[in-house]
Amino acid sequence: MTSFALHGIGVSGGIAIGRAQLVSHATLEVAHYRISAAQVDAEIARFNAAVGAVRDELTSLHGDLAGEDMPGEFGAFLDVHWMILNDPTLADVPRRIIADQRCNAEWALTQQMQVLVEQFEQIEDPYLRERKADVVQVVERVLKRLMGSHQTLAPAAESHTILVAHDLSPADIIQFKQHNYGAFLTDLGGVTSHTAIVARSLNVPAVVATHNARQLIRDGEMLIVDGANNVVLVNPDRAVLAEYRLKQSERELERQKLKRLRTKRACTLDGVDVELHANIELPSDVDQAIENGAAGVGLFRSEFLFLNREGLPSEDEQFESYRAVAVGMKGRPVTIRTFDLGADKTKEGLAGLARVAPNPALGLRAIRFCLAEPRLFNTQLRAILRASHYGNVRILVPMLASVSEINASLAAIEHAKETLREQGVPFNDSIEVGGMIEIPAAVLALESFLSRLDFLSIGTNDLIQYTLAVDRGDDAVSHLYDPLHPAVIRLLAMAIGGAAKAKVPIAVCGEMAGEVTLTRLLLGMGLTHFSMHPAHLLEVKQRVLTSDAAASRVLVDRLRRADQPAKIAGLLDKLNA
Repeated sequence: MTSFALHGIGVSGGIAIGRAQLVSHATLEVAHYRISAAQVDAEIARFNAAVGAVRDELTSLHGDLAGEDMPGEFGAFLDVHWMILNDPTLADVPRRIIADQRCNAEWALTQQMQVLVEQFEQIEDPYLRERKADVVQVVERVLKRLMGSHQTLAPAAESHTILVAHDLSPADIIQFKQHNYGAFLTDLGGVTSHTAIVARSLNVPAVVATHNARQLIRDGEMLIVDGANNVVLVNPDRAVLAEYRLKQSERELERQKLKRLRTKRACTLDGVDVELHANIELPSDVDQAIENGAAGVGLFRSEFLFLNREGLPSEDEQFESYRAVAVGMKGRPVTIRTFDLGADKTKEGLAGLARVAPNPALGLRAIRFCLAEPRLFNTQLRAILRASHYGNVRILVPMLASVSEINASLAAIEHAKETLREQGVPFNDSIEVGGMIEIPAAVLALESFLSRLDFLSIGTNDLIQYTLAVDRGDDAVSHLYDPLHPAVIRLLAMAIGGAAKAKVPIAVCGEMAGEVTLTRLLLGMGLTHFSMHPAHLLEVKQRVLTSDAAASRVLVDRLRRADQPAKIAGLLDKLNA
């Protein structure tokens, strides 16, 4: 067997060694044939039955989420696919094509898919343009029903089985979670694709954007997936296999060693105490946070309670979820972010999000949407306040940009408190209220934030995106998404330094907090509160324990003045030496 390498984008680190299991790609196998006028009604009925079967399948998968330990993004992905499946351009037009052209349903569906994909490719907004992948994934599921080759992901024979696919849909991903795969790779995808998100949430090695892995790899072939180095080795020789097995063993040994740090206090070599908190999406994530030694929940993304279900959650439903987290963390702080809907997270049934925004990332999202929907906002605030009676709960408001938004948010919280007082419902009247720093304007107006809020949290994902005008979901410009850009570093230093001077607690809860190569950079800026995915907590804690905050500060001061990428990279290497 010939040995060769495939290169892509490693979206989740680690090494996996195992045999390939291929997932079929139905759109490549569609036949085209004519039907008689007498067969048209039967062909349309066959199409309707396939669409109905996929609709039932998505409904069933959505319902299964409630009983699974699933990242909340999955429900949002299924919502998108449900809407696409029921859109008249996909549900109705193929019927007309069948009748007009007297062709088989598979061919009619793929012809309409091509029309929709071409329309999406003409859209200027990069986020909306990339939704063409969702259209293709929905069509794939209908085609498999029509062709009688409906393929679910079979349970892996062993944990070393590696899934190879052209692309993975949200429904595929849910099946992936339920089975025993060791890694996966796809032809398509990027750093923020569905595949990338699930890989990071499950901490599973993955390489995407390999372009032709599905065509070149055969079932059962031996693979090495190296997520850290963006490469897949097919049919490696014995020497390479032995080398990677050694690396894999060393990595596993390191993971076991890290578990010993779970109960150890996070403190630098020069005595600086550091708080390491967890980011969670659902109450079920609390167990993983505690298992990895989280000192609290630094970010509870409450919007996933809205996305991961049918209909909108009532006040009591939200209250039970928030209370479960507060009780589960046993007195540790729990920071609940009010829902950040909009941009890449939409929910059918919310009036303000029923339209397609020209530019979702800059539109009616997060606190802007909350203030535009006061009843919905009040329901959530009441639920959070009620939960504050059962634990150390704090409120975090996302995407604040101005004093007027801060004042309006505080007024809404006070109104919710007043309604609870009138009803005699207990809550923590002195609950802390914080704001997210995600927009450059918020950093430049920091004094106004510091004087009105109890704490701040920097969302680096959006701060970088808005500062550099880069959509990291767009492959054409994703390489420009740079957390080490001089402007980003200076904004972070301004926010962290300004909060420290005012003695207002500040945390970083974006992806930078969980990136171990940036831990000393943030420590050198004076950061002592980090919040990240639970899977990254112990690795970051190890870096904290081996760091000298004062020594890091000297190098970071030099790095802040640098403007050349090579010099910045060199200083970062010195920090991590």
